[in-house]
Amino acid sequence: MPRANVSSPLALVNAALLLAACGGSEPTGPNNSDLTVQLDATSATVIYAGNLTLSATVRNGSGQVVSEPVSWSSSNVQVAAVTSNGTVLGAGPGQARITARSGTASAEAVITVPALPLTGTEVPALSSFDRIIPALMVKWGIPGGAVAVVKDGRLVYSRGYGYANVANATPTAADALFRLASISKPITAVAALKLQEQGRLDLNAPAFAFRPDIKEPTGTTRDARINGITLKQLLWHVGGWDRDVSGDPMFNPLAIAQVLGRPAPAGCEDVMSFMLGRPLDFAPGTKFAYSNFGYCVLGRVIEKVAGMPYADFVQAEVLGPIGITRMRIGLSLESGRAPGEVTYYDRDSTISIFGGGLAPWPYGGFYLESFDALGAWIGSAPDLLKFMTAVDGFSTRPDILQPETIQLMQTTAQGVWGTLPYYYMMGWLRRPLQDNWWHDGSLPGTTTLLVRAGNGLAWAALFNARSMKPTSLFAAELDPALWQAVGEVTSWPGGDLFH
Repeated sequence: MPRANVSSPLALVNAALLLAACGGSEPTGPNNSDLTVQLDATSATVIYAGNLTLSATVRNGSGQVVSEPVSWSSSNVQVAAVTSNGTVLGAGPGQARITARSGTASAEAVITVPALPLTGTEVPALSSFDRIIPALMVKWGIPGGAVAVVKDGRLVYSRGYGYANVANATPTAADALFRLASISKPITAVAALKLQEQGRLDLNAPAFAFRPDIKEPTGTTRDARINGITLKQLLWHVGGWDRDVSGDPMFNPLAIAQVLGRPAPAGCEDVMSFMLGRPLDFAPGTKFAYSNFGYCVLGRVIEKVAGMPYADFVQAEVLGPIGITRMRIGLSLESGRAPGEVTYYDRDSTISIFGGGLAPWPYGGFYLESFDALGAWIGSAPDLLKFMTAVDGFSTRPDILQPETIQLMQTTAQGVWGTLPYYYMMGWLRRPLQDNWWHDGSLPGTTTLLVRAGNGLAWAALFNARSMKPTSLFAAELDPALWQAVGEVTSWPGGDLFH
């Protein structure tokens, strides 16, 4: 009996090691018109509904293995597709019957996919989230996630979905820690605004004047326009750098270290030095171009003015007063995972920037520590909503910023957005007609979204993968899925899970 050949890079498979030779005629001789199809496993249980690949062998009438095309199919509605190589995509909870065919011969396999585990307090009134979010995760092969919802300052929903660690079948806790990616930017913006409110920082001041110790590389000339870039322009992403034109230097730490002759990977200050020797892509203040590098600079200014490391100031002046104690700057390597932090997944590997050959993209494809102010915070969905409700301008929970500071946060660069119905304020996108604010985040191994709706609702959604299937649309479908889940709620519960 052949061994089961059921494989998936993230699936934990318990195969029954059964052999099927179904359909076709009895072997009568070496004639390829008399074929049998054998499936190396006819039964499998998959704890993680990602990709599952089944293997089929075609034999001729004399029992010899022959190279004949095999087609795959399933009549089950919970299976999104079966590819030409036997990969089952998007299998939902329950049993799915997969058929392999070659000529008139066929064989069948039955796979069983348990429902994704859910953790946290069940809230029947918000059961739409329990249905919609796991289904979206299954569709795109996302292992684990967490969603929390606030209504009028009260935490009314907090659930974990799927697996924090697939290999160990560890369910995702409702308060699990995730990399927040670019949701770190609102945190940095609030820190800068806090310094401005304290009278310690003028957001109209030139940003690079705070760090005269960081200079352009020898042999290069600084673009004179850099000296006039203000902190406001960095907060609004109008500083003059366009990653679509010149690339994103934050994701190029090896080459920058080599150019500077400094140890790799390059840290944020090294990247600043490198960029001071590069020309700007446009005149500051004239165009919006999302800039990770601009927020790297903001972090270095904050720590200079505060007289302490950036993360220490944020924890002391922003997170601590709200009662958030578990948020911190994440680390690049899997060995540096914090207690309660999920494992991150991606379908691809890359050459590690830390050496040692191939590594999973989330654990070697970028230098997370250098992303501190732009994308390195880790936190839970409930803690993100504690932060959100402390700066949202609503009276339902106390804000840590003064009303005039929150008004300042909602300003944007003039003459940049035209007639668009939204704009980037300081650290958030805003749709003024509905007064909705939001920010998303994306890294290999990470998808995040934080929304503050103008009607008193807010939600945070965090996941430990970005793209597990080619041409994944998970991130694009997440926002409408959450709005759909919100829209199906007919009665909001009382109580407050914050307490």
